Amino acid sequence: MSRFLIVLGLILVAVGILWPLIQRTGLGRLPGDLVLGRENFRVYIPITTSIIVSVVLTVVLWLLNR
Repeated sequence: MSRFLIVLGLILVAVGILWPLIQRTGLGRLPGDLVLGRENFRVYIPITTSIIVSVVLTVVLWLLNR
């Protein structure tokens, strides 16, 4: 469990450091990400981005578990 938490922490730090680069690639504004808005509010539902992040994390954790 401690190894998992350390890896999760390192991944979060890496994502935080690389966030400006991630935004430039368009992650978060992909086709399939829904933005619903009215005058006073906006709802953002990142479906496609969530799927991509999930696949990447699955592969990384699978490789670390081997």
